[in-house]
This record gives sequence, structure tokens and C-alpha cells, in this order.
Amino acid sequence: MAEGPRIRIKQIERYRFEVDFGASHPGLLVDEAEPIGEGEGPFPEQILIAGVTNCLCASLMFASGKFGQDVQGIEAEASCRVERNADGRLRISGIDVAIQFGAAADAVPRIDKVLAQFERFCTVSESVKAGIPITVAVRDGDGTRLK
Repeated sequence: MAEGPRIRIKQIERYRFEVDFGASHPGLLVDEAEPIGEGEGPFPEQILIAGVTNCLCASLMFASGKFGQDVQGIEAEASCRVERNADGRLRISGIDVAIQFGAAADAVPRIDKVLAQFERFCTVSESVKAGIPITVAVRDGDGTRLK
């Protein structure tokens, strides 16, 4: 099994954190939305839908290139629905992504083939759709694993 990307995250203050992507990318300031946080940066739900949407757009570009099609640029908008589960906890119950490319469909003769395949190339959205097992380890300041 190949190891995927890795990040580090460090609390700055309250709900504000800095995400460190490594030496090749600048850090990202994140925060919870008001009233919990101060809204100083994107919050987790935004980051999740950004990852899903970015991957879908990149997959559409990949599929377009695979079939030699020029879609003349891509724009997208995404949102998520947040609802309470049976335990009263907030959960993302769905993600809606709207992608638009610049070309008219009749200017992209193989668009049917692109559209039939592009979602399957998207690592992130296909993983989120299936559900992602997450393991959580919690350690104290001495490095002792608490969970």
C-alpha cells in the first residue's frame, strides 16, 4: 500500500490552526465559522467540499485530455448540506457540485465519453461517496497515546 499525502496542523489560538503542507507549499490558516470561531480562514466543511470539487474538476480535465477534447476552461461551485443525525450531532448529509466548462457542448464532439468516465477518475469524491474509515490516535504532551 502506497502512503498518500501528509499534513501537519498546529493550534494558533482557540479554533484557529495552521495547516502545514510541507516545504513545497505555503501554510493555510483555518478557523471555525462564527459564532464558534472567528471565521479567520476556511472551516473544515469548506475544505472538504473544496477537495471534492477540485478533484472532480481535475478529473474532468484529465478525461477531456484523454479524449483530445478542449472544454475551454472549467469553473465550479459547491455546497454541502449539514443536518443533525439520530444522536443530534451535525453531519454532512450531502455535497452538491456544479461544474461548468467554457465550450458549448456541440464544440466538444466526444463530450459523452468524457462525461461517462470523469467521475471515476476522481480519487477524493469516489472515496467520500464510499465512506472513508478514519483512525484517530490521541497523544498527550509527553507522547503517551491516550486513544
